[in-house]
Amino acid sequence: MALASPTSETLRPSRSSSRLRPSVPKRVALFTGAYNHIADGVSLTLNRLVDYLEQQGVSVRVFAPTVDDPAIDHAGTLIPVPSVALPGRSEYRFTLGITPSVREELEAFDPTLYHIATPDLLGSHALSYAQDTGTPVVASYHTHFSSYLKYYHLDLFESALWSYLRNFYEQCEQVYVPSRAMAEILKEHGITNGLRLWERGVNTDRFTPQRRSMDWRQAHGIEDNEVVVSFVSRLVWEKGLDVYADVIRRLERQGVPHRSMIVGDGPARDELEERLPNTVFTGFLEGEELAQAYASSDVFLFPSDTETFGNVTLEAMASGLPTICANAVGSRDLVSDGTTGRLCPPEDIEAFADATRRLVLDDDLRARVSRAAHNRAKDFTWDAILGRMNGYYDEVLARHAGTPSSRPAHAALS
Repeated sequence: MALASPTSETLRPSRSSSRLRPSVPKRVALFTGAYNHIADGVSLTLNRLVDYLEQQGVSVRVFAPTVDDPAIDHAGTLIPVPSVALPGRSEYRFTLGITPSVREELEAFDPTLYHIATPDLLGSHALSYAQDTGTPVVASYHTHFSSYLKYYHLDLFESALWSYLRNFYEQCEQVYVPSRAMAEILKEHGITNGLRLWERGVNTDRFTPQRRSMDWRQAHGIEDNEVVVSFVSRLVWEKGLDVYADVIRRLERQGVPHRSMIVGDGPARDELEERLPNTVFTGFLEGEELAQAYASSDVFLFPSDTETFGNVTLEAMASGLPTICANAVGSRDLVSDGTTGRLCPPEDIEAFADATRRLVLDDDLRARVSRAAHNRAKDFTWDAILGRMNGYYDEVLARHAGTPSSRPAHAALS
């Protein structure tokens, strides 16, 4: 069913899975280009999904690239897929598809549902194999691919990219999108088949204003009375780092009292440290220390316009931070402009600087917006969101219950 509008029935929670429970076993084969070798939003979200599914008694196999020293202690059973590092961006991997050894693992698992999280070579092979075996396929849209092209001077390929994505996703029974805004963009480019809303959740026990720590601030050289303007993400330029740096330097020139802090690591860090010598760089943080970093900040400035869903924005809101974000897909569904934070035109330095300055200088405004942001984040619980995904799976399997399988002993790959 196509997604007709932001209020379309397909974007509401699915019916109770108990009423749609399929009569076939639920064995999910998940194919993704990122699972444990890099700690990004895609990997963390998919690990949480797999952990939840297995707790519900669902059998899952994850087919993904890996490395000798992965960044994540992954959930579930991972079947390593051959891959190579992308030139110039070695932290990302390009999968080499389903090899004979991987195919043996896939056949032994005998999945009843394929979930493709990345439309790469591995995803393309998985789609073909599922079709040859008569197995239903669903997909999730994690990366706003076209928004990255400008950072690599590849704008000329945008039309071809959308053509490929349109062909790929139209072959999937359901496509899970992280926000209504992202769904509208897909619709504009002709991707309309089976769109379902799969938002992200936040652990409000971990990310909470209660984690604020003056000791943590002091350990990082931050005075008690300093207003901290933080940024949390992997340090790559497409996350809006240029805008963040320009805003901070403008505030410094204007004499606006504040302290800037960047949490994360990545290839842009060295250059960023040169541009922002007065900024606290914590490096990559996780767990309790990441929660403390959020809560020990005062304003969250995240100008990225390449997100499909603002995981870090939601974590910041749960931690009680006013959020200043780009008026773009990843933030538009989360930030209520003027209430929980501000939405600024992408790359508009003046607008971002003005919004940040107002929140830094006005203690009462900052406190009011902080409370609103925290309350808004309470709407996003992981159990409800992941339970919805499990229900989506049941919808697909229920439609296929009783359908004879055309699974051959050995399926050809296109």
